[in-house]
Amino acid sequence: MLDTIQGNLYDHPKYYDLVFGSDWKAEMDFLEDVFERHTDLVVERLFEPACGTGRLLYRFAQAGYQAAGNDLNPAAVEYCNERLAKHGLPETAVVGDMCDYRVAKKVDASFNTINSFRHLATGQQAHDHLSCVARSLKKGGLYVLGLHLTPARGQPASNEESWAARRGNLSVLSRMWSIKVNRAARKETVGMTFDVYTPSRTFRLQNQFDFRTYTAEQMDDLIASVPSLQCVATYDFAYDVDCPVQINRSTEDVVYVLQKQ
Repeated sequence: MLDTIQGNLYDHPKYYDLVFGSDWKAEMDFLEDVFERHTDLVVERLFEPACGTGRLLYRFAQAGYQAAGNDLNPAAVEYCNERLAKHGLPETAVVGDMCDYRVAKKVDASFNTINSFRHLATGQQAHDHLSCVARSLKKGGLYVLGLHLTPARGQPASNEESWAARRGNLSVLSRMWSIKVNRAARKETVGMTFDVYTPSRTFRLQNQFDFRTYTAEQMDDLIASVPSLQCVATYDFAYDVDCPVQINRSTEDVVYVLQKQ
């Protein structure tokens, strides 16, 4: 049985980045396809709210974009900036709140693709976040927002996900599962573990946190509360720009493409 350490998984950016950074290319290719398909702007300046370890941010910076981001977790921001510096890139991540920020110069696009948005606990915070994004975008600019919806009817297709990744002698197996959903309170309690394997030690990091829940209708209402953003396309987590999806009451995985009007 693994030794178990309780704590905030986001305080361990090396392991977090290994797990969630392993599929960066599919996301980056999709985002570039979206930028080409859904705006007439030449996308050069990017901002990632809740950038975490910068698993995408630094890849975009390597590709020549002016890419910056913020995150509430200082350990993640430090990890992100150290990696940028290691590759000779500007240290453009800052500790900041995704629902209370401004950018020095408006950007062409923003993105937040793996449910970080659902950490915002209240409707006001979610509204403030979209308002910040809208203010930061040029006219015609895009916000690509990915999240899991709660189906308005029936049960979710799965209440557990797992990922495995390896880098050199380090391996991490991650598992995330839904503990309970309170639809009235708009809250899903989620458990998550990282099983970490190194040549000298094996242990488990364990954490529990809350996500705000959204049905398709609730998400539509939220987007409508920020009139300067309009949904111009929706996709699923297959990340195929040639296959947009129609959202219904049973839809779960959605990537919204919002455009600044």
